[in-house]
Amino acid sequence: MKDAMRSLAQVLGRRRRWVVGGWVLIVLLALPFASKQTDHLTGGGFDVPGSQSMKVSESLQDDFGSQADGIAVVLKAEPDASAADRAAAVARVQDEVATLDDVTFPAPAARQARRQLLAGEDVVLVPLRSDLSSDELIDPAATLREDLEPGSADAGVTPYLVGQPTIWAGMQEISKEDLAKAEGTGFPIVAIILLVVFGSLAAAALPLALGFVSVLVTGALIYFFSLQLETSVFVTNMASMIGIGVAVDYSLFILARYREEREAGREPAEARALSLSTSGLAVTFSGLAVIISLAGLWMVDNQALRSMALGAMTVVAVSILTATTLLPALIAMLGDRVLPGGVVGKVERFFQRRFYRRRTPEQAAAGKNRFWRAWTERVMARPWTAIVGVSAVLLLLASPLLSLETGTEAIAQFPKDSDVRVGTEIASEQLGGGTDPVQIVARFDGPANGEDKAAVVGFMRDLEGTTGVAGVGVPAYTEDGGSVLVQATPSAPSESDAAVALVDRLRDTVVPASVLAQQAEVNVGGETARGEDVRQQVSGSMWKIILFVLALSFLVLMVMLRSLLLPLKAVLMNLLSIGAAFGVLVAIFQWGWFDGFLGFESQGALDTINIPLIFAIVFGLSMDYEVFLMSRIRERYMVHGENERAVAEGLSTSARTISSAALIMTSVFAVFVLTGVPSIKELGVGCAVAIALDATLVRLILVPAAMKLMGNWNWWFPSWLDRVVPDFSFEGGSGEPEPEGAKA
Repeated sequence: MKDAMRSLAQVLGRRRRWVVGGWVLIVLLALPFASKQTDHLTGGGFDVPGSQSMKVSESLQDDFGSQADGIAVVLKAEPDASAADRAAAVARVQDEVATLDDVTFPAPAARQARRQLLAGEDVVLVPLRSDLSSDELIDPAATLREDLEPGSADAGVTPYLVGQPTIWAGMQEISKEDLAKAEGTGFPIVAIILLVVFGSLAAAALPLALGFVSVLVTGALIYFFSLQLETSVFVTNMASMIGIGVAVDYSLFILARYREEREAGREPAEARALSLSTSGLAVTFSGLAVIISLAGLWMVDNQALRSMALGAMTVVAVSILTATTLLPALIAMLGDRVLPGGVVGKVERFFQRRFYRRRTPEQAAAGKNRFWRAWTERVMARPWTAIVGVSAVLLLLASPLLSLETGTEAIAQFPKDSDVRVGTEIASEQLGGGTDPVQIVARFDGPANGEDKAAVVGFMRDLEGTTGVAGVGVPAYTEDGGSVLVQATPSAPSESDAAVALVDRLRDTVVPASVLAQQAEVNVGGETARGEDVRQQVSGSMWKIILFVLALSFLVLMVMLRSLLLPLKAVLMNLLSIGAAFGVLVAIFQWGWFDGFLGFESQGALDTINIPLIFAIVFGLSMDYEVFLMSRIRERYMVHGENERAVAEGLSTSARTISSAALIMTSVFAVFVLTGVPSIKELGVGCAVAIALDATLVRLILVPAAMKLMGNWNWWFPSWLDRVVPDFSFEGGSGEPEPEGAKA
């Protein structure tokens, strides 16, 4: 593979204008589609196949159609609003709904709303009707939000939209706004860091340009994915969050190696070939490992989770392509302008002369290497102290993980003054409970007879007497009388723990004990039930995801490092940093330790979907730093066969690049902490903390300490296994002698 990458570098160098021109064309073609990437995103995809909530959802769509609740309009009139204004508000809703396909405002409901408002009632709740499912109603809800402008008063009457479809339609708006703010803030921060790291405008611009290209092309691909698949509204934030950091990091690794080889005296073509065949190969390998780690999320049969994983996998794949094709071509075009110099270089030299008068640039560079080498030697001088101390810190940070709870509260993602949240609270107060009813469907073997209908009436009495039920609606039968829908309004908000407890009570006690359950198949569904089914599904699948990711990480590192103990060490250390990150998340978002700080707001539980996402993302991204660091250490070990010396040399040459890459990644995640909704803040905090801990405490302390204790056992690899495992020759030349003791 090294030879293939060298050949690729030569081709890219010769055809650099064609390569750059091709990527420019791709960007131009992607631009219009990337601008529309949020148009078809949805809050749907959370149905759990085979679950009661899924069966109810299918029955509502196939059998009951417009008899099921979906979108509702709340009209809140000011006390001094005139009768004409109140009547006009109802007429306005009728006109706007009339423009929608498959959604109606029944005339009787309109007349009733008008009578209530004219009679002096200040709040009226009007359910709209549709044959569409809750997920399919999201697009009409988004259109209605644009037309009605909920939360904005018109002649003394303020309209609001409520119901699960309108919540996700509102989430689309927030997601789009947050994405624009995050990208507008993230790219300048990354640019400043790159300027400091490289000391060259050209060099700093390259990773930034590749980050922009990767995110933009991925945005266009997301648009096409959303036309074919249910794609989560959060996929754009995730792709941007990961894409900016990953694309810049991968470019940083390759560009830093190129500059290192040029400064060592190699010709530009040879430096490009060497950087692509070493760091470029490591980037490709680690990027593929990230993709496969994220593929572990597909083990959960949840389309929302899978779509988010697909977005993250796509942006990593695009980042690999830009780093290994576009970057070398741009380097070939810019030549030595990517080396330190120009305006930035002059500024750096000014500060060096001002504060370090006795040090030349060469001495400063040597001092950096001496610092990291001395650091490594100090750590390895007291390995047990380093391991015990750092492990204690990480375990302490991870301790809140023992109290982890998960939930799926969509309404809590909105600011308290959001029209979505305000409207839902008004509707809940009006209904005396949640805005999304618990939906119960009973399916008989044939048309319901008198005995079956009597069982339905008896079941409704049981419901009315059940703790947590505020009211029960009139039963709705299908045309053939084979099924019946009963909707119960919970006395607590639809996404609260009390509403979840009601669903559990109905499923575990009330329904099984009813006469109706003996005469029909009874399923309990609705949005509350669906959220609980998703939570149970994800919790029950975590062991599969963890096992998949751990096994994959071990195999990837085993093939790369040709060692059995180093991959095991890496897996255990990654678990420590991830555990610490989850502990911090519990303290912030579940316990509320930092409520009010940076806009943090305790949710009482971590978002269900974020648990597997953070685990897979962080474990995959940690592979980048592990691959880059260990490949450099192995490269030195293959030269002279001295373990401690290889660790010191490998860390001293890669620590600055790894630290810079981790700073960029952490900064990008931190930007989304400042701009995102709570679930995105969770994702940003979890990833930022894990990456920061991984790049500092783990890579700079635990790794050298552990490698010192294991000695040459680090490189133990049975000879029979060596014969069957392919050798990709990472960072080392194929003709280099193999040190004794590396095989057994």
